[in-house]
Amino acid sequence: MNGTTPPARPLPTPATRAGQEGLDALLAGPGKAVIGLDFDGTLAPIVADPERARAHPEAVPALAALAPKVAAVAVVTGRPAEVAVRNGAFADVPGLEHLVVLGHYGAERWDARTGEVTAPEAHPGVEAVRAELPGLLDGSGAGPGTWVEDKGRAVAVHTRRAADPQAAFEALRAPLTDLAARHGLIVEPGRMVLELRPPGMDKGVALSEFARETGAGSVLYAGDDLGDLPAYAAVDRLRSDGTPGLLVCSGSDEVTELRERADLVVDGPEGVVRLLRDLADRLG
Repeated sequence: MNGTTPPARPLPTPATRAGQEGLDALLAGPGKAVIGLDFDGTLAPIVADPERARAHPEAVPALAALAPKVAAVAVVTGRPAEVAVRNGAFADVPGLEHLVVLGHYGAERWDARTGEVTAPEAHPGVEAVRAELPGLLDGSGAGPGTWVEDKGRAVAVHTRRAADPQAAFEALRAPLTDLAARHGLIVEPGRMVLELRPPGMDKGVALSEFARETGAGSVLYAGDDLGDLPAYAAVDRLRSDGTPGLLVCSGSDEVTELRERADLVVDGPEGVVRLLRDLADRLG
């Protein structure tokens, strides 16, 4: 052993020209690069009980190694910001002093610098839906195993524990869409989950506003589910306006839409963490 640092591992090659341009721009100008990351399925493995979801063990070290070398890192999630911070163990981590968590699709914001969450008033339709959901689920025919996750500013109906998760998901899609519409909400489908939430905010809006706020010179966004498609679309718009971007899919057999749209597909949260670590190593 001569004590020299081993060379950084080769970075994966994006499948598209636009993706390669995004990666090249990030490497050439990391001080202007914005990294946007979904939480569940991207930084944290999907589990049957969302309350038990935790970031991959190497996610925080990888983020702490990369964050000081780029302009900004934002976790963009449908979860309440405080829940994502807790489940990700993002607070009080050296290297993550400027991390931002955009919770509830950007309706909430947690800043590591202050440790505080800022958010507007909750939509009144969420309380109305919360009250009606038990009766709707009882009469839906979806069967046992469906359950409701109360996110505060949204409610989500999960079918992963049902005997036939996909059949329960399909049985609930129309009645939940009708319920949401009656109370001024929308339904966001995901991986065996239907979330009822206020309109007007999505991950694309959140990412676009954050990129504008930080003056992004390039953007990398990684996600795994249907709720990440608006963020993909936001990166596409940024690219059309001259800001290079790289779309990463945290690979899943349950959702093919992102895989088909992505510039780069990695092997779930473990692959995302490896990519973040390799980027940090490449940037020195």
